[in-house]
Amino acid sequence: MTKLSVNINKIATIRNARGGDVPNVVRVAIDCERFGAEGITVHPRPDERHITTQDVYDLKKVVQTEFNIEGYPDTRYMKLIEDVRPEQATLVPDPPGVLTSNAGWETKKQLELLSDLAQQLKQLNIRSSVFVDTNLENIEFAAKAGFDRIELYTGPYAEQYAENPDRAVDLYVKAAVFAKEVGLGVNAGHDLSLENLKFLKSKIPFMDEVSIGHALISDALYLGLENTIQRYKFLLK
Repeated sequence: MTKLSVNINKIATIRNARGGDVPNVVRVAIDCERFGAEGITVHPRPDERHITTQDVYDLKKVVQTEFNIEGYPDTRYMKLIEDVRPEQATLVPDPPGVLTSNAGWETKKQLELLSDLAQQLKQLNIRSSVFVDTNLENIEFAAKAGFDRIELYTGPYAEQYAENPDRAVDLYVKAAVFAKEVGLGVNAGHDLSLENLKFLKSKIPFMDEVSIGHALISDALYLGLENTIQRYKFLLK
């Protein structure tokens, strides 16, 4: 069964808009797990515009499922990973100022760097995942670098889904099948929603995990957090 990891960045965004501790990021993470989430994802950016470094340390104390920390693998991020030892580290290529992750690694060009990072994570006994698009060469060199999983960047799938679902998913199916063939696990994330998740799952039933934040937290404003998480989980059955 594909696991649901809830990205709680948006909870921190709301909190930071007013300062203080409302809504409480740690409390929301505990509730997400209580409501059925099988993982918690955060992306602590250098400017701390949502999740802060302290949030990561606080969350490590309470997360009982899989803790997934996303980020650009600079010195700050790698020190945080070494300190916290999450179950999974997902490396993304975006520089500090970008609004949201919107592209995958060019793994062939960055093979030396990524191989070194994958080895560091292996030595820490942390599952490694690398954010990629559907280009098979990028997936091939993710495997050569020594990563455990890829996370497929599903932004283009979400953009094209309403117009033509079959065409939107085609390259993702091919990419996921190829990833399995070269020994990689398959995660997916970015702009997945109640509208498009079930179709993706039906076409790639062997996905290990999806990470969903913006749409899920937005849905929770109308449906409630518990109901929303249960709806997403139902689509992944």
